[in-house]
Amino acid sequence: MKLIDSLVLSTRMFKTRPLRTFLTVLGVGVGIGAVLFLVSLGYGLQNLILSQITTTDSLLSLDVQTGSSDLVSLREEHVRDIRNIESVEEVSPVSNLSSQISMGSITSNSMVKAVDNNFFRLNGTLTQFGQALTSNDKYEAVISSAGSKLFNMEPEDIIGEEVSISLFLTHIDEDGYEEVDIKNREEKYKIIGVVEDNNDNYIFISGKTLDDLNIDNFNLLKVKVDDESNMEMVRQKIIAKGFLVSSLSDTIDQAKQIFKVVQIVLALFGLIALTVSAIGMFNTMTVSLLERISEIGIMRAIGVTTHDIIKMFLLESILMGFLGGVGGVVIGYLAGFLSNFGLNFIAQKFGGQSLDLFYQPPWFVLFIIFFSTIVGFVTGIYPSIKASRINPLNALRYK
Repeated sequence: MKLIDSLVLSTRMFKTRPLRTFLTVLGVGVGIGAVLFLVSLGYGLQNLILSQITTTDSLLSLDVQTGSSDLVSLREEHVRDIRNIESVEEVSPVSNLSSQISMGSITSNSMVKAVDNNFFRLNGTLTQFGQALTSNDKYEAVISSAGSKLFNMEPEDIIGEEVSISLFLTHIDEDGYEEVDIKNREEKYKIIGVVEDNNDNYIFISGKTLDDLNIDNFNLLKVKVDDESNMEMVRQKIIAKGFLVSSLSDTIDQAKQIFKVVQIVLALFGLIALTVSAIGMFNTMTVSLLERISEIGIMRAIGVTTHDIIKMFLLESILMGFLGGVGGVVIGYLAGFLSNFGLNFIAQKFGGQSLDLFYQPPWFVLFIIFFSTIVGFVTGIYPSIKASRINPLNALRYK
């Protein structure tokens, strides 16, 4: 029997029993759709979270700190040494300074982070409103959303306002006691951006605007490496100098491992629905076998081989599995779209931000259609073998 003949015979059930076949395909589609919906939710959450904390440069950056020991400090000479390490492209020092910031009649304690303008790119810090520092020489500032609320202003409204800054710098006097010097900055800083952080009150300014204070103690260095393959080499050289080194890529790798577990758990929930659908398909194929025993007897009597019988039943189950997979992709996409639309509608009603919570990787969509086809093939193995073993004479007598 030719393949086209087997295909025609395999699709007869779609015409003679359309409702039962449709419900079987729909059952498989619902199972596949549940898997796609849950897994795409896992991928969507992963992409959403990682996109908020990563940039290309931040993944190539190392964080250099002194740790808890006071014996090692980060000074300008260390910055120069690290900058001269092979494969190091950029170094961005950060100084955390206690301060008071004033706007109009309101004064508040705050943390000033003196940085270079490349810090935002290397750290993967994105502004919620406005923009990051544009130059190392300008009196610009980027404030946290928590800092803006201390001045009774919404984050989007504080853009363009100016603040005065007084710094509290410590030094050791001749007797070995720690003293605090108050440095009132004459120039006001114009707020050009806001970063989303509702917990900590701080403000970024350019470190170059504090050059007259000769600050030579840094809390953090952001070190960008030219290539990912050189990160470990640079890390070891910096560790040899007595500093602690970490990287955002380590955190990202750990987060991806966690999300893989989440995706597997979500997929297992979907597979439960798919298992029920597979049982339904197996039942349909078994009933189809019982209804077609006489037909099988006639085909065997006119010379159709057992191999052709097996092929006919397998093609039927494979087609149902494939169509169920395609239908499941449609169901999964539609369920994700409607869920995303509903959640964003509710979020906007309460003043939240629209987000895309679902992401369907193209490779996974193709895989799930292939997987559904395999499920169809597996559920058709037993009925096809059973059909091929039917005695033609008994089949012709069957009523």
